[in-house]
Amino acid sequence: MGSFTHWNESGRPKMVDISDKSPSSRTAVAQSVIALSDELYTAIEAGSIKKGDPLQVAQIAGIMGAKKTSDIIPMCHPIQLQGTDFDFQYVKKEKGYELIIQATVKCDGKTGVEMEALTAASIAALTFYDMCKAVDKSMVIKETSLLKKTGGKSGDYISS
Repeated sequence: MGSFTHWNESGRPKMVDISDKSPSSRTAVAQSVIALSDELYTAIEAGSIKKGDPLQVAQIAGIMGAKKTSDIIPMCHPIQLQGTDFDFQYVKKEKGYELIIQATVKCDGKTGVEMEALTAASIAALTFYDMCKAVDKSMVIKETSLLKKTGGKSGDYISS
């Protein structure tokens, strides 16, 4: 584990200087999980969510979130993204369901897209909650995690 790079010589926060780094192809995959009720799952499958298709809106919001990451995470560099995509999967549990949201973000740049993928997954989860709260206020947005990243000086990472 390296030292903290976001502090200047005076001990104040700074944005890391990446001007000497070489661009490389970078990808990150992040995931958010939402626990939801059987009632909500049934309503979604029936197309009866009054605000519209929650997955479609969550995907659009997640893409917007990825593009705005540097506006809301103070030390993130603005990145020219080459692609952002999502995968949604419902998993039946003993009680209710879980929605697994995976965001994949890609760029060719000097810094990674882990924060963009994490932000995309988080914003998609929050938007799903907003779209569905009229049916199920008991939803729980559970863990959000980085699953994988490729490219850059630190190399590849795959969560265990």
